[in-house]
Amino acid sequence: MAADTQWQDLYPDPSAEQESDWQRSLHVVPMGQNPVDPQEPAYWQQYADGPPAREQAAVPEEAAYPPPRDLGRAEARRRVLGARHRTLQHRDVSGGWLRPAVFGAMDGLVTNASLIAGVGGGGAANHTIVLTGLAGLIAGAFSMATGEYISVCSQNELTEAEVAVEQLQHWRNPQGEERELAQVFVTRGVEPEVAELVARQISADPRQAVKVHVREELGIDPDDLPSPWTAAGASFASFTVGALLPLMPYLFGIPAAFVLALLLAGVASFAGGAAVAQLTGRPPLQGGLRQFGLGALATGMTFLVGLLVGAHVS
Repeated sequence: MAADTQWQDLYPDPSAEQESDWQRSLHVVPMGQNPVDPQEPAYWQQYADGPPAREQAAVPEEAAYPPPRDLGRAEARRRVLGARHRTLQHRDVSGGWLRPAVFGAMDGLVTNASLIAGVGGGGAANHTIVLTGLAGLIAGAFSMATGEYISVCSQNELTEAEVAVEQLQHWRNPQGEERELAQVFVTRGVEPEVAELVARQISADPRQAVKVHVREELGIDPDDLPSPWTAAGASFASFTVGALLPLMPYLFGIPAAFVLALLLAGVASFAGGAAVAQLTGRPPLQGGLRQFGLGALATGMTFLVGLLVGAHVS
């Protein structure tokens, strides 16, 4: 009976207060079950043994994904339709590979396409374009990998330094840090008495207390830092692939290699932008056009510079 009362408090009877359309949209339907009207007794019976396993739920209806209020109708509907068949499980976004991989691929593609456009616009021979492209590929790949490795290492070292500062603060003033943690919970909506109790329990383990303080105050998880080797490897490999694509017509001796290289770079740029947009839940067309437009701008500018410089030099 106590359990029924507990879950009744968490899921109050809607007959006591008329629910809005927004509130009714929050009811998540577990996979394989039909929606149950909250006005029916069967609705409350499904929570008699505890709350639903939301992490394993799949939501077949749009209403199970309520859009934020500040979004427009079109944007809200797009996000709902894009997520309606996904399982409610998060993907790994902190492994340190996605950003350098995307950055490396797009950088390699735009860099070599621009180099080819600039040198080709200046009237250089094919072997000169190939030499320039290969030199840009090797230099760019190693430069990107080195930059990513040093950047991630520096970020991790800064995080470790901040953790050391937090450890020192706990050693010097544990009571003050406990009060500070309780205040953090209060600002997040926890009752002061409950916040003090939770902060006291967490502070009983100094290591755990330091981790919680770092997460809450700095937004950093010291146990989930990105790998510099992963970032460097992803950047090197993706830059190499991206830079090779516009060089392929020249390497295989295809006629009209200049035009084909630019066309290939444009298609790859659009496809890469669309793929990233799909991965992040955005419209693929929008992502592809954005990447294509930026790449075309860079390529066009270098072509004009090569054309002007080549005309004056010759």
